[in-house]
Amino acid sequence: MAKQILVVAEARSGKLRQVSLEALSAASLCSETGDTIVALLVGSGVSELAGELSAHGANQVIIIDHTDLEQYRPDAYAAAVEQAINQVQPELTIFGHTAIGRDVAPMVAASSSAGQLSDVIAIEQSGSELVFTRPLYAGKAYERVSFVSSPSVLTIRPNNIPAGVPDTSRQADIVPLPYALPTLQTIIRDVVKKTSGAIDLSEAKIVISGGRGVKSTDGFKPLEELASVLGGAVGASRGACDAGYCDYGMQIGQTGKVVTPEIYIACGISGAIQHLAGMSGSRVIIAINKDPEAPIFKVADYGIVGDLFEVVPLLTAEFKQVLQGA
Repeated sequence: MAKQILVVAEARSGKLRQVSLEALSAASLCSETGDTIVALLVGSGVSELAGELSAHGANQVIIIDHTDLEQYRPDAYAAAVEQAINQVQPELTIFGHTAIGRDVAPMVAASSSAGQLSDVIAIEQSGSELVFTRPLYAGKAYERVSFVSSPSVLTIRPNNIPAGVPDTSRQADIVPLPYALPTLQTIIRDVVKKTSGAIDLSEAKIVISGGRGVKSTDGFKPLEELASVLGGAVGASRGACDAGYCDYGMQIGQTGKVVTPEIYIACGISGAIQHLAGMSGSRVIIAINKDPEAPIFKVADYGIVGDLFEVVPLLTAEFKQVLQGA
């Protein structure tokens, strides 16, 4: 029997987050002939993004557009998602494994009496069952899980399920849904943004990360220049954050963000297990450290033993030359 799959898309600064397009790919992996993939957009001024969701596989796009949804509030956002779920009655609801997804997915699962899996990195068909893979114990092990009943809720890790090639000829049904503001427990007075750059750290294809070896706030400047040349984002270890060299929003690790870029360049990072938990899934790891015995070299694909303040500028200059000649 045909089923409905709901993808909860996220927008930031007027643009869809890449993980939302990846979630549509995940929905395609979970769908069969005759199934309907419904994308949900919640926010203020988000209607114009419906076409991109359509091009990436949505058969229908539900839009809940309200000024009270301009800034994220858990109770307001969850109420909007639950409203869409009540209308669609999906067998499966998919979120990105983002700050919002990690917050709202459990609320939705509880209110829908649904099973939930978080941080899914792969989906495959095994006979008549869908099998979901996710990491355990900070990436030391993996489990493969199937749902035994529906409805169900998933969150998918960014940069693990590739987004499909857009087809601009696709035309999804656009369904505006009125929003009734619930009684809210929180009020947003102000939003202060602290970011390392224009590229979202959790979705970046290239991450240059600094540890205590950067020695100061100014020590991140060579890393930022390299990131600018490569089109990447800058992250940090907890040690660098604890030392006051950067904002905790840049932290990568067990108690920070988990990243899975195509290239991860660790600069002045020793490689404590807590940090490895946040980046060990990177496709290629490059380590730069003065200590040849640093644990980071055990997980690195390539290692450079040297002073990051000498090595990083050399890399930046070389990449500039190569990219300008391309």
